[in-house]
Amino acid sequence: MCRIFAEQTPERYAYETRSLRIGGHCTSLRLETAFWTILEEIARQEGLSVAKFATKLHDEVLERHGEVRNFASLLRCSCLIYLSQGRPAAAPVLIAAE
Repeated sequence: MCRIFAEQTPERYAYETRSLRIGGHCTSLRLETAFWTILEEIARQEGLSVAKFATKLHDEVLERHGEVRNFASLLRCSCLIYLSQGRPAAAPVLIAAE
């Protein structure tokens, strides 16, 4: 069972830091490459860049909860929600080991 997880390339779970402008402020986010890939897919479906999608999500959470405690974790969990709800048929599957 663990073979499918253990055989993935280290590049998939390596950290990647990207700089984004959220709410007019520059910030850096450090996520695993696999999560950036999923965020790119979500943003593309919304017709947005990753930065604009992240800003939109940040603003909506701020509006609903008054603060965003851990934005990187919020993004990771958003990716999991996206995957658990099923992706459009045309979207590539990112789970399988390469």
